[in-house]
Amino acid sequence: MAIEVRPATVFEDVKTIVGPKRPDANVCWCLSYRIPSKQNLALQREERGKFVEKLVAEDPPPGVLAYDGGEVVGWAAVHPRADTSFATNRKIPHVDDAAVWSVWCIRVRPGHRGKGISHHLLEGAIEMAREYGAPAIEGYPVDNKGRKVDLTMAYVGTRGLFEKAGFTKVAETTSVLNGFPRVLMRLDLR
Repeated sequence: MAIEVRPATVFEDVKTIVGPKRPDANVCWCLSYRIPSKQNLALQREERGKFVEKLVAEDPPPGVLAYDGGEVVGWAAVHPRADTSFATNRKIPHVDDAAVWSVWCIRVRPGHRGKGISHHLLEGAIEMAREYGAPAIEGYPVDNKGRKVDLTMAYVGTRGLFEKAGFTKVAETTSVLNGFPRVLMRLDLR
């Protein structure tokens, strides 16, 4: 398996990973942390996909995609923190005023999990942030201490995943997901 990670510039591939099976369904589209809550709640059904299609056309794009051969198999949302709800999130602290990037969603398609694709996606997110000149990149994974995380809540990643990529814990948060505390992990890119 040769996994290739590229910037998410192909809307149909993004749609395959984060879009709904039915176009009129109200699914996340990975917008929950990307845009303010009020805007996220106001976007309904097909509007959500149209909004993501606009994000995919922007520079920088809203994340990275993993491919196994020509098949899209994973997604990681990564963007400057200032352009996300983490800029004003009361549960996830700011440790300084650096123009850091955030990675907040890592998703691997069913049938492709357990093959290390999330590690490739996180490396791709790091590389994209580095290429755009980010001084550091942050993630907000659960500190599950090796315990099983429900798949519907595993999108934030685990502390172990981030540590394997070189991130270190820099702060506690007051955010809890699936019963696990989330921690602020950071990797210096300078």
